[in-house]
Amino acid sequence: HIFEPLDLGFTTLENRVLMGSMHIGLEEEKDGFQKMGHYFAERAIGGAGLMVTGGVAPDFWGWLKPLGAKLTNRREVRKHKIMTDIVHEVNGKLCLQILHAGRYGYHPTCVSASRLKSPISPFTPLPLPNWGVERTIKNFVRCAKLARESGYDGIEIMGSEGYLLNQFIVKRTNKRTDKWGGSYENRIRFPLEIVRQTREAVGKDFIIIFRLSM
Repeated sequence: HIFEPLDLGFTTLENRVLMGSMHIGLEEEKDGFQKMGHYFAERAIGGAGLMVTGGVAPDFWGWLKPLGAKLTNRREVRKHKIMTDIVHEVNGKLCLQILHAGRYGYHPTCVSASRLKSPISPFTPLPLPNWGVERTIKNFVRCAKLARESGYDGIEIMGSEGYLLNQFIVKRTNKRTDKWGGSYENRIRFPLEIVRQTREAVGKDFIIIFRLSM
């Protein structure tokens, strides 16, 4: 069935081919969004039914590196819309990946579930206080709403690869004793709240992908 259409109820994908997220190095370049628009348009013409951008942070704490790609305000919406307009000119469909790096962030303001340094970063993360967790959920939701304003067909929440959501889910990196740590039910609460509140904010006619890499 891979080349058959897929009806999502509010939109139809031409086929079941999904081009997964890759950071392609244009995200922070001058005129990068126009270049990425043409890059994704070529993939849509080539037959990808749905595409996902490289990871974009919902706030500066979630940056992969300082001044990395993010979507946090309407000024940035205008830049992202350059790309989505080009993709839609060829009837392509594009989702924005929302990625919070957590302790993988290569900067001194990185945060995580607990104060445990990542082996791939020189910086020890600050543990998110309870209000910081709530703020991060709101920032994911804000990013999703701005993605909709930017013309994206949906969003992909990065829930794998060891980034922030994984750092809350996994016992090894979550040493918390509050409602966000301890039992599995507590550790999984963070990503579930992000998905629940995001769906409430963007409505039913918007794609939400939750990435799990097995």
